Formats: sequence, C-alpha cells, structure tokens
Amino acid sequence: MTPTLFANAIFHTLNPAQPCAEALLVADGVILAAGPAAELRAHAPAGTNTVDLGNAVVIPGMTDAHIHTASLARSMHEVDLRGAGSLAEALAGVSAVLPRYRAGEWILGGWWDFNKWQVPVQPDRTSLDAVCPGNPVSLTSADGHTVWANSQALQLLGITRDTPHPAGGEIVRDAAREATGILRESAVYPVRKLAASGVSGNLPEQLKEAQRYLLSLGITGVHDIDGADALAAYRTLREEEGLALRVHKLLPQDDLEASIEAGVRTGQGDSWIRHGAVKIFADGAAGSHTCHMSHPFPGGTGHGVEVTAYPELLALASQAAEAGIAVAVHAIGDRANTLVLDALAAIRDTTRRNGLRHRIEHVQFLQPADVLRVAELGVVASMQPQHCPSDLPILGMVEGRGLASYAWRSLLDAGATVAFGSDSPVEVPNPFHGLHAAMTRTTAAGEPDGGWEPQERISLAEALHAYCAAPALASGEESLKGTLAPGTLADFAVLGTDIFTADPAGVRDTKVHMTVTGGAVRYRRDA
Repeated sequence: MTPTLFANAIFHTLNPAQPCAEALLVADGVILAAGPAAELRAHAPAGTNTVDLGNAVVIPGMTDAHIHTASLARSMHEVDLRGAGSLAEALAGVSAVLPRYRAGEWILGGWWDFNKWQVPVQPDRTSLDAVCPGNPVSLTSADGHTVWANSQALQLLGITRDTPHPAGGEIVRDAAREATGILRESAVYPVRKLAASGVSGNLPEQLKEAQRYLLSLGITGVHDIDGADALAAYRTLREEEGLALRVHKLLPQDDLEASIEAGVRTGQGDSWIRHGAVKIFADGAAGSHTCHMSHPFPGGTGHGVEVTAYPELLALASQAAEAGIAVAVHAIGDRANTLVLDALAAIRDTTRRNGLRHRIEHVQFLQPADVLRVAELGVVASMQPQHCPSDLPILGMVEGRGLASYAWRSLLDAGATVAFGSDSPVEVPNPFHGLHAAMTRTTAAGEPDGGWEPQERISLAEALHAYCAAPALASGEESLKGTLAPGTLADFAVLGTDIFTADPAGVRDTKVHMTVTGGAVRYRRDA
C-alpha cells in the first residue's frame, strides 16, 4: 500500500508519550510516525500520498465494547416502537407496518418500553391479536429481556398452557393459566433463534448497512455480543472484501462446549476478526425487573431472576478458563455482580495461568465493597453510559439502598478498567451520546439538573479512554489499538468539533467527517 500522510489537523493521540500531533504517516495499514507535519513530510518515502484534513480534529477510532450488531442490522428493517408513549401508540406502530408483510409472515422488532408509557401497563397477546390477526408477531422490549407475542406467534413457538417455565425464565400466565404473550429471560431464547434463522432477511447485506452506520459515528471496532450467525456473516463480508470494522467476537454460552472441542481460544484470529470471551447470563435487566437484586423491587415484585444459578455459573467459568477462554458475564443487579465476582475469585489461579481477562457486562448496581473487588480481580467493567439517563424513570428502585450505581468514577478511582459500549440496538450506538452521558449523567435535555448521582461523573478524557484504549485492553490488543502511536493500526475518526474544548452539549452533537480503518478511508461525510 502506498504510504499516506494525513495532515493539517489536530491529532489527539491518547498516547501519553505524545498526546498531540500535527500529522500521521501511515503505510500498510499501520501508523509509522506521528508528529510535526513538516518533519514527517521530510522523512516520508518517495511517492507518499497526502490527505489534507482541512484543519479538522482527529481521535483514535472508537470501539463499541458491547454491541449486538446482527440485532442492530436487523432492527434497521423491523418494527421500531421506541417512540411509542402508550400501548395505543405501540399498537398503531405495528398496524402501520402491516402493509409491508404478507399474510402469515413473521413480524419482528419491537424495542418498546412500558416504563416510559403514559400509563405503564404490561401489554398482552390479545391487544396484538386485535391489530395483527393474520401474522405471527414477536416484539422485543427495549432492554432485550422480554418479548411481547401474539397468539399465532405463541402457537408457532410451541408455547401452550402446559409448557413449563424454562430454567432462568418465565412464561407469564393469567389466572386461567393461559400464556399472556409475555416471555421473560430464557423464555425469549426461541425468538432469538428464530431471528437468527434468516426470517429477517440476508444478514451479510444488512450488516453492510449497519457497518456504514457505525463508521459514520467514528466507530472502527466492535465487541459483538450476537451469535454464530453474526460471525458467519462477518466472515462472508471479509471474503467479499467488504469488511471495514474490526470485530472482536464473543461466543454464545450455548456454543462453549463445541468451541472447546474445536480448539477455539480467546485471542485467536487476526486484527480484523478475533475470538473473544464466552457470554454467560447471570441475571436479567432493570427495565424488566429481572436483574438479580439483594433487595426486593418496589411493589413486591421479587428480587429478579438468577438466570444462571451460582453452581452452574462457577462450573461454566471454570470450564471456559481451563480451556483458555475468558468469560464475559452479564450482570446488572448487585446480587448478580457479587455472585459473579465470587465465581471469578474462585478461578483466579486458572485465570492467571492462562493469561485471561474476564469481563462483567453492564455492572450497573454494585455493593460498595464489590467496587474494589472488580479492580482487585482485574475484571474489565464493560459498561454502557447511555443506560444511566435512559433508566432514570425506574431508578427509584435503587435510591436509598447504598449501592454504587453506574459507578464509573468509583470504579476508575479503584483502579478498574472501564470499557464503554452502547448495547445497541437497546441504545443508539452513537459514542458521542455516550461521552455526554458519562460526563453529565443527564438526558440530552439536561435532566436532572446537575446529573443523577453526579459524584460518579467522569471527564471527557476518561470517557474517551473507555471508548478507545480500554476496549483494546479488554481484547488483549492494547499494543495495536486504542491510541495513535507508532506501530498501532491506522484506525481513526476525523471530527468537525474539538471535543476536548467543547461543552458537553457540543460533544453530544459532534459529527464525524471521515473514518479510517487500516489506513483506508471507509466513510466520508457528504458535504
């Protein structure tokens, strides 16, 4: 590849040895040098191309450390009820898309949140039956842990009044023992398998669209949480020379034994597609009241759901670690996080021997003592800052209980590695929205004034580190990604705003003008 000099910009390198530069010299997808433009130009090989960035601002390419890219890609073509403010509006949204579907064709999508409806009523199958009598409908909640299905969908999924609750899940029933159409936690797995079966369309083609969207946001890498179908689709894109994102692919729990038998290990692969940890669910979600808490939810709705009981959690973590596979455990509730840390402490020797970096995904509510344990055990706290303002309507459930909630400041002060992502399509995958949330702990409108539990706010530099260097550390690629230092991959985003001098609102509104991966321009904003 012909060397390229990217110049006429302020480069925020995140490299402590050289925080800023005027230019980057790139060859074969790698940064050769960063420094004064005149100096790099003088030492550039003959025939070097020059790209004038027009006095822009450049940061390292950001990595979304927790994203469901297959689900995001599908959601761009499915029912989207995020804007619904009531059950009636949600049903109207479903009715509006009916002309796009043939009779009998599955209607998927959702992202509804009854916690934000004017009247927070739990929906059921009968309301969906009324608007969609001729199609099976399955609509996932905004947190991804509950499904709202109609009668035809329940029938096709084989769910009857006699179907038992799956381990770690619930088929909600009415007084007559009939399924209401609400499925929680592991009871939604058949719907996830259905989505992965291809009923939603051609995933590689859909991922191309999602990839362009992510590149337009300055994202150059993803830690993907979806299943084997996503991995296969990314491999297809690579074979077609269409892959422009770095993919760190986590393994589904159901694939652990097969992966071990196939010799899969965390860290295998190359700079484009790399095997990650195995994803295990310890509990559910806050919005669905299924996260595992030490105190009951207000209103007597229990302590949440222990999706994977501790003995099985420990056995899975031990099995994976012995085989050289790290674990990434979904844990939101404080009790779930305590149990996960107990399990990781129990396998500490195996972890050290095999050089593994375990993760906890979400880490939303912690006992104060567990903040220190995250750091002491070397566990990566994989967190999603937008969840804090999004969850404001339900956070009364944890206030006054002495918990460390969305505790970015506390975790960093304890010495833990905090890596940021979006959990998209649960949230919009815009990292600038995440930076704003981390800095302010408010909504886009600035509510609540001063931020929710403002003592946990962090700086722009700390938040950007969590989107750049920390994900690289989590994936064992800190020598290749996360900074614009010589020897690292030439992945960066060109911005129209200097986020280091902008106020939080300006950071949130930042637009990406260009995104580069491997030294090649993959996205350019239209004028």
